[in-house]
Amino acid sequence: MQIGIVGTGLVGSTAAYALVMQGIGRRIVMVDANRQRAEAETNDLFHAVPFANPLEIHAGDYPDLAGSRVVIVTAGVNQKPGESRLQLLQRNAAVFHQVIPQILTHAPEAVIVVATNPVDVMTHVAARITKEAGLPQSRVLGSGTTLDTARFRTLIGRHIGVDSMHVHAYVIGEHGDSEVLTWSLTTVGSVPLAEYCRLNGLDLDDTVRERIDEQVRRAAYHIISGKGATYYGIGSALARIVASVIYDQRAILTVCAPQKEIAGIKNVTLSLPHLVAGHGIMASLPLPLSTEEHNALRHSAELLKEHIAA
Repeated sequence: MQIGIVGTGLVGSTAAYALVMQGIGRRIVMVDANRQRAEAETNDLFHAVPFANPLEIHAGDYPDLAGSRVVIVTAGVNQKPGESRLQLLQRNAAVFHQVIPQILTHAPEAVIVVATNPVDVMTHVAARITKEAGLPQSRVLGSGTTLDTARFRTLIGRHIGVDSMHVHAYVIGEHGDSEVLTWSLTTVGSVPLAEYCRLNGLDLDDTVRERIDEQVRRAAYHIISGKGATYYGIGSALARIVASVIYDQRAILTVCAPQKEIAGIKNVTLSLPHLVAGHGIMASLPLPLSTEEHNALRHSAELLKEHIAA
C-alpha cells in the first residue's frame, strides 16, 4: 500500500515519520519542488526504519505517485511580512492549480488529504479542481479540526483526570479562530460532561471553560511563538486519517469536506464529524447542537464562505 506526500517541509516530513513509527502502509513516496530537500528527508527517515517498521521510503516526482492509495498534500507558500490573508490564499490557490492536476493525472484513484493552510479553503480549491476533472469530490478531504478535536479532548481529560481516549468531544467549523467547541455534546464514556463533573465534585464553571477554549483555539499561536511552527500534532493527525483510509477503518473524524449546505450557508467547506473509509468521505454526521453552538457554526461558515468567494 503506497502513500504519497507532496511537500516535504516540517509537516510533510513529520507525517512521514509518524507513518513509519506506526507502521502505516508499506511504501512512502515523497515529492517536492526542491528535489534535494525531498531526498534528504527520505534518507533521514529511511535511517529510522530499522528502529521502527519495515517501510520503503523514496524521493520521487509526480509520476512516481502512480498506484498510491492516499496522497497527503502539504505543499504551499508561507505568509510574507505585510502580506494579507487574501494574498496568501491567492498564492496558495495558484500552487494548488499546479499540484492537484498532477496528482489527479498520475494517481486518479487516490484519496487526497490536504493539510496546507488555510486548510478549509485549500480543501475547497482541491475539491473543485477534482470535480472539474470529472472525479468524485468525496475522495478529497482536509485535516480540518482533527487536531483541534484532539486538543479539546486532551485538555478536558487532563482537567477531570480521565484518559482522553474516553472523552468524546468535537471541534467543528473552521480550523481557525471561529471554530466551535461542542461543549453541549461532550461526554465521558456515555455520561454528559457536566453530569460527570457534578458527580465527582469537579468544577466546570465559565472560568474553566474559557481557559480550555483559549488553550484549544489559540494553541497554534502559543506553539509558533515558542518554536516557530507546529508539526508533531498535525503529523500524527495526518497519520491517523491515512490509516482510516488505507485500512478502510470507517472512523469518525472531524476532517473538512465540501458541504452543499450547513447552518443555512451553501457550498462551503468546513469540519464536521465525517465517516472516513477506504474511498474517502462516506457520510457527514449531523450534530444536535445547542442554539449558541448552531449560531457559532453559522458564523464560522459565513467567514469561510467569504474567503472561498475571494
